[in-house]
Amino acid sequence: MEFLASFLPILLYVVAIVLLVVLIVLGIKLIKVVDKVDGLVVNVEEKINTFDGALSVMKSAADGISSLSDTVVYTVTTAVSKLINKFTKNKEDYYE
Repeated sequence: MEFLASFLPILLYVVAIVLLVVLIVLGIKLIKVVDKVDGLVVNVEEKINTFDGALSVMKSAADGISSLSDTVVYTVTTAVSKLINKFTKNKEDYYE
């Protein structure tokens, strides 16, 4: 019994030291992984910023095309509406 009373604390200290060393090693590896991920995020951010200019040009071109198509649709709709109103007015005059 006396042997266990002196051996178990020593065994616990050895296990605690091993666990501490393992945690330190894992912490160092985690720091390296976080640094690599940070570099990757910075790289992706730079690539997105290079596409930002191209995307803004595409957006302005799409807005211009949309505005032009809206104008054309409005003009055609107005012309067709005037023609329909003209024919319906003539038919009303015919029936009176």
